[in-house]
Amino acid sequence: MIRRARLLTVLGTLLAGAIGVIGSTQTWITVILADGAGEELVVAGAAAVPVLTPLSLATLALGAALSITGLVLRYVFGVLSIAIGAILGVLSAQVAVAPPVSAVAATVTSATGIGGADAVADLVASTTSTPWPALTAIAQVVLIAAGLFTLITARRWRGSADRRYQAAAATAGAEGSRPHDAIDSWDDLSRGDDPTAEEQHR
Repeated sequence: MIRRARLLTVLGTLLAGAIGVIGSTQTWITVILADGAGEELVVAGAAAVPVLTPLSLATLALGAALSITGLVLRYVFGVLSIAIGAILGVLSAQVAVAPPVSAVAATVTSATGIGGADAVADLVASTTSTPWPALTAIAQVVLIAAGLFTLITARRWRGSADRRYQAAAATAGAEGSRPHDAIDSWDDLSRGDDPTAEEQHR
């Protein structure tokens, strides 16, 4: 059960990161300018939420590292996942419900050369959000859930490092319990020891 929970946590984190990265390249908002011609502009996710790409890439890194980290880092990564999910979730939900002027300002300024929040707001006649902001917000809910689940179950995870240690210990134990063979006797002779001395004392 814990192994399955860990897998779901890692997959949920990777999924949220992947949706964020893909969404950053997609159209989030369509803007109609009030310039008489009704010029239409499209705003990508990375422009609407500038932190979307770096935080989504960080989420992917967290998901990849989560499967091999020790106990302390599991808690750290769980907290980071919750924080990233909360930040991107709030920003994405704002765009999905009612895009703020700040989400389209960079694109409008780039197209018109006019800057400033008030000036940009005067230029924008209407904005329409695509499904991408809502999808990204949902993905961040999944990320928050994955982070919380990491904090709850992290102590019961068995890491790959633990498995390697157990395998090494088992191998060492097996080697220590095997009979004294010809190779061991040759090693004893090379060190100046008499391999038959132990046998004579028995």
